[in-house]
Amino acid sequence: MNNAECVECGASYPLRRAALGYKTCLTCGEQAAKQVKFCTVPGHKQGYMVISNRAELIGINNKTTPLV
Repeated sequence: MNNAECVECGASYPLRRAALGYKTCLTCGEQAAKQVKFCTVPGHKQGYMVISNRAELIGINNKTTPLV
Protein backbone atom coordinates (compact mmCIF):
# COMPACT_ATOMS: atom_id res chain seq x y z
CA MET A 1 0.00 0.00 0.00
CA ASN A 2 1.63 3.24 -1.19
CA ASN A 3 -1.05 5.65 -0.06
CA ALA A 4 -2.94 6.59 3.09
CA GLU A 5 -6.68 7.31 3.20
CA CYS A 6 -8.09 10.77 4.01
CA VAL A 7 -10.31 10.77 7.11
CA GLU A 8 -12.54 13.48 5.60
CA CYS A 9 -13.27 12.32 2.04
CA GLY A 10 -11.67 8.89 1.75
CA ALA A 11 -9.30 9.90 -1.05
CA SER A 12 -5.79 8.50 -1.05
CA TYR A 13 -2.75 10.68 -0.36
CA PRO A 14 1.01 9.94 -0.15
CA LEU A 15 2.40 8.05 2.84
CA ARG A 16 5.06 10.76 3.25
CA ARG A 17 2.27 13.22 4.13
CA ALA A 18 0.86 10.71 6.63
CA ALA A 19 4.33 10.28 8.16
CA LEU A 20 4.34 14.03 8.89
CA GLY A 21 1.18 13.58 10.96
CA TYR A 22 -1.45 14.74 8.46
CA LYS A 23 -4.65 12.69 8.34
CA THR A 24 -6.24 14.50 5.40
CA CYS A 25 -5.49 14.90 1.69
CA LEU A 26 -4.23 18.23 0.38
CA THR A 27 -7.68 19.35 -0.77
CA CYS A 28 -9.36 18.72 2.61
CA GLY A 29 -6.35 20.14 4.46
CA GLU A 30 -6.53 23.36 2.44
CA GLN A 31 -10.25 23.72 3.14
CA ALA A 32 -9.65 23.30 6.88
CA ALA A 33 -6.84 25.88 6.81
CA LYS A 34 -9.13 28.48 5.20
CA GLN A 35 -11.72 28.27 7.97
CA VAL A 36 -11.97 31.30 10.23
CA LYS A 37 -9.89 30.90 13.35
CA PHE A 38 -9.92 33.11 16.42
CA CYS A 39 -8.35 33.52 19.82
CA THR A 40 -9.18 35.46 22.97
CA VAL A 41 -6.74 37.90 24.50
CA PRO A 42 -6.94 39.89 27.73
CA GLY A 43 -7.10 43.63 27.19
CA HIS A 44 -5.42 46.13 29.49
CA LYS A 45 -7.94 47.20 32.17
CA GLN A 46 -10.79 45.47 30.34
CA GLY A 47 -12.19 42.03 29.69
CA TYR A 48 -11.16 39.47 27.14
CA MET A 49 -11.45 40.30 23.43
CA VAL A 50 -12.10 37.87 20.59
CA ILE A 51 -9.64 38.42 17.73
CA SER A 52 -10.14 36.76 14.34
CA ASN A 53 -7.91 38.99 12.22
CA ARG A 54 -4.16 38.45 12.64
CA ALA A 55 -3.46 42.13 11.85
CA GLU A 56 -5.56 43.14 14.87
CA LEU A 57 -3.63 40.74 17.11
CA ILE A 58 -0.27 42.31 16.28
CA GLY A 59 0.43 45.11 18.69
CA ILE A 60 -2.21 44.31 21.32
CA ASN A 61 -1.16 45.67 24.74
CA ASN A 62 1.70 47.68 23.26
CA LYS A 63 2.24 51.30 24.29
CA THR A 64 2.52 52.37 20.64
CA THR A 65 0.26 51.86 17.65
CA PRO A 66 1.34 48.95 15.44
CA LEU A 67 2.66 49.64 11.97
CA VAL A 68 0.61 47.37 9.73
